[in-house]
Amino acid sequence: MNNVFIIAEAGVNHNGDIGLAKQLVDAALVAGADAVKFQTFKADQVVTGEAERAEYQKKNVPDKDESQLEMIKRLEISFADFKELKIYCDRKGIAFLSSPFDLESIDFLGQLNVPYFKIPSGEITNLPFLRKIGQWHKKVILSTGMATLGETEKAIEILNEAGARDLILMHCTTNYPTPPEEVNLLAMKTLQQAFGLPVGYSDHTMGTVVPVAAVTLGARVIEKHFTLDCSLEGPDHKASLEPSEFKDMIEAIRIIEKALGTGIKKPATSELQIMKDVRRSIVASCDISAGDVINESNITVKRPGTGISPMMWDIIIGRKARYDILKGMLLTWQMV
Repeated sequence: MNNVFIIAEAGVNHNGDIGLAKQLVDAALVAGADAVKFQTFKADQVVTGEAERAEYQKKNVPDKDESQLEMIKRLEISFADFKELKIYCDRKGIAFLSSPFDLESIDFLGQLNVPYFKIPSGEITNLPFLRKIGQWHKKVILSTGMATLGETEKAIEILNEAGARDLILMHCTTNYPTPPEEVNLLAMKTLQQAFGLPVGYSDHTMGTVVPVAAVTLGARVIEKHFTLDCSLEGPDHKASLEPSEFKDMIEAIRIIEKALGTGIKKPATSELQIMKDVRRSIVASCDISAGDVINESNITVKRPGTGISPMMWDIIIGRKARYDILKGMLLTWQMV
């Protein structure tokens, strides 16, 4: 990846509707995303009937009596629908990604030939899940939300041993929305230094400031939840960006990419001409006769910077004028 790879995390914001999923693909493409990502799962293989919804899910889905299983069953779309979505994305020219949440979904997505396996944070301690993904020998984007450095190291080890060697680590905080004080962007640097792998950032904060800041710290992948309308009912809509906001975020990231540059400290091309206009040269502050000694009383520094640099001040002092120098003239080495 040369440029920052930007993933529009549609997730389950299709609300179980393939038509809405295609609209999300279209909107992500218009916004400028490199990929649109969904979530592939068989609800019965992911949660038990007794599992409660997370607090943010309870807050965003008003049915107080609905279990987590009932909720995600409503948001499940079929493998056939995902095949249709993959074809749709290919035709539109945007990468199709989806995070699997069970072993059957891993094999399905592997056979669908997704370019990356995106491992959600909740699966970083799921050994059989990690091993299954590794066996597909594909590129892996591993989210590390809720994980310690030790847990991350173990997950990398399992993936490597199973056959996955091309990894990108995603720092994130698994809280929807994440308050800024819990983001800890500097942990990206820790991950990079600890494992020598490219890093990215999966964002759950409100707005676009934090993901843009992550790019300045070296994020090579940015993932952000994406919806057509934040007021839609569902667990993730309220912590997602609408299309215009997502477009603004991408435009800001592309500007930051250009602004980061090479890291080599040297004048920019546009500065070379300006340098002559705003830097200074050593100038005669009064008429100097041939044979006069150059001293601090008969020279000064003024623009433009096309003559002898003021950095040569100490070398010029004490020399004699070879011929008459008029007040205001830029000194040259031939004059002294």
